[in-house]
Amino acid sequence: MPDKRISALGIHVRGIVQGVGFRPFVYQLAVKNNLTGWVCNTSDGVDIEINGDSTSLELFLNDLTSSPPPLARIDEIKSHSTHPNAYTQFTILESRSDPSNFIPISPDISICPDCLRELFDPANHRYRYPFINCTNCGPRFTIIKNIPYDRPFTTMAEFPMCPDCRAEYDNPLDRRFHAQPVACKTCGPSLSFLENKKITSSHEEALAAARSTLRVGKVLAVKGLGGYHLACDASNTDAVRELRRRKRRVEKPFALMAFDLDVIRRYCHISDQEQELLKSRQRPIVLLQRLPDCPLPEDLAPGQKTLGFMLPYTPLHYLLLEPEAGFPDALVMTSGNLSEEPIAYQDTDAMERLSPLADAFLTHNRDIHIRVDDSVARVVHKSPVLIRRSRGYAPDPLPLPFSFPQIFAAGAELKNHFTLTRDSYAFHSHFIGDLENYETLKSYEQAVDHFENLFRIQPEMLACDLHPDYLSTRYTLSRSREQNIPVVQVQHHHAHLAACLLDNSRATDEPVIGLIFDGTGYGTDGTIWGGEVLAGGYTGYQRRFHLAEFRLPGGDKAVRTPARIALAILQSHGFDWQKDLSPVRYFSENELEVIRSQILSRINTPLTTSMGRLFDAVSSLIGIRQQITYEGQAAIELEALVDPSEKESYTFDLDGTIINHQKVFAQILSDLEGNLSTSRISARFHNAVAHLCLDVCLSIKEETGIKTAALSGGVWQNTCLYNKTAELLRQHDIAVLTHHKVPANDACISLGQAVIAARFVSKEV
Repeated sequence: MPDKRISALGIHVRGIVQGVGFRPFVYQLAVKNNLTGWVCNTSDGVDIEINGDSTSLELFLNDLTSSPPPLARIDEIKSHSTHPNAYTQFTILESRSDPSNFIPISPDISICPDCLRELFDPANHRYRYPFINCTNCGPRFTIIKNIPYDRPFTTMAEFPMCPDCRAEYDNPLDRRFHAQPVACKTCGPSLSFLENKKITSSHEEALAAARSTLRVGKVLAVKGLGGYHLACDASNTDAVRELRRRKRRVEKPFALMAFDLDVIRRYCHISDQEQELLKSRQRPIVLLQRLPDCPLPEDLAPGQKTLGFMLPYTPLHYLLLEPEAGFPDALVMTSGNLSEEPIAYQDTDAMERLSPLADAFLTHNRDIHIRVDDSVARVVHKSPVLIRRSRGYAPDPLPLPFSFPQIFAAGAELKNHFTLTRDSYAFHSHFIGDLENYETLKSYEQAVDHFENLFRIQPEMLACDLHPDYLSTRYTLSRSREQNIPVVQVQHHHAHLAACLLDNSRATDEPVIGLIFDGTGYGTDGTIWGGEVLAGGYTGYQRRFHLAEFRLPGGDKAVRTPARIALAILQSHGFDWQKDLSPVRYFSENELEVIRSQILSRINTPLTTSMGRLFDAVSSLIGIRQQITYEGQAAIELEALVDPSEKESYTFDLDGTIINHQKVFAQILSDLEGNLSTSRISARFHNAVAHLCLDVCLSIKEETGIKTAALSGGVWQNTCLYNKTAELLRQHDIAVLTHHKVPANDACISLGQAVIAARFVSKEV
């Protein structure tokens, strides 16, 4: 017989359990099981007190754990017996706030199937309403000002609900119960269309005017979830080129948006895994293989075989892209900014900064509290890999394998993300950008303040890069002095290694082999590292192998001009600058003499061991790219040319701890003289780097017994290289760790800095 005696439980739930329909879920579970009591949002989760017979309580707990709402993430449930109370029903109480507590916040989520169906249902009172949302979708992170996540603490506070919306909001059985952005045409935000900074139409007429603007090949600024986009017809070559000219984005690929998968299939291959990623609730930009007969202009992604597509993630996007004869079926949807500036998100600032770039604006009056760019991903080995972690993912915290003190980790200069830790969470920020100008630094500082306030973090320790000139380093050291907080400066490539370990939830300091390949990282010897083979873990590392040093004539100028790097490497290995070589032809005689003199005199020619720069040099040497217009361009175009059928490989020599590349360049020069195709040369170089990775790993494995390799650094975003290397290592019984939750590039640096600082605080975690 079931036990019918009345018992009582006090339950505390932590995780992403606010703004995701968790309280109505609890309410419905309680009613279903004839239980009484209450549920309440607090600043550190959800509290429940529940009374009933033991059997019903057990069923309630099982369902609470096994079938939470789709957007919820339960990290911890604690329950304890308590005294029964004379509750007669189950109720949802008002939220309670405690300034010392914190709770994870849901990222912004793409429109759900139910809301999408209602959006195009003429019988629904929210038919064609561009801001339709419910508990299962819509803005979260970009509108929240404080916790708990309730409407008064969001940018929706200025929109009082009409009676119909209020009835839904107050009904625990409704899909919109306590959906904080809930609104309709009567009471919510509205659209406006502007030309020459003046509103010319509103509501449905504004949408029609925006579509007309795009149809005739003009550039439209569109206010989205986390900021403004610049949009144009992706099939209109003139429009694409004009947008490039205005945005000063010479060749870097544009992101694209299409109404549905059928449209994207006209232009790109889509695997099952890519389809799943495109349709995921995060809706990232997904890099897809372009079809050989793709009719879209090459100007969208010059020199590449991929296009970055995303599906609409807001109701406004769906209305804007709604299929219609004569309307573009794919739009460029790129960040609303000048190249290298932060994305515009405040209306006044957007009007000022984007008016020279856009012919018209489609905007609305729901404020964005924090700017957030689109995320970028691709599928590698049938698994999603992040290239940029932002909208849809941030600020979803990363669960940590052990408890952390409260730490602020500043991140790197390029592709900056910062990290804040508390207890068992790492709050890894959205994409900030390259910290190379005042505007981005201000965006960074504002985001740090917002995160610390939102998650109630007062750092006890700071961590930053060794590089003295990084703005993130200067910010951290200044803060350390002003607030008297200890700071740990972390070597860049050690941070990469630690980030990869943490990304794979490793809780121990058992050493691994770190294949850390990137473009730039400040070394402990004051030179620029980037082709590093480390052995170690969180608490320390040994530099077991590294690329032979070469010079960067002109410093940053060489980074932007791979031809300079190619000449420097040729010079270092004693090869002549033959007149028919591409990097030699790129310069005039006078320029060549200046570069030669610079190399010989070692004036402004910093040393580097960078694998990223080595890829740039090879790209230059075989005639692919002599000067770049965006970071990584030379290596990306080198990868795009790889002949997948080529099996031969060049050869790196190991000279003690030095990886010598003289033979590689001799072999490339020989193949150039023999008129071997650039596709085969590119493939042989990629094969050489993969075999090099195997050689160094086998050497360390034989000496130490270490059988695991961690791959981190921007070079590992090269899918061809990753696939070749991972296959070789696994064939030789070497386990491969790579990134899953954060990108392999410098976006992961702050995560590694945080865990190294945590280990610095206490060796026993």
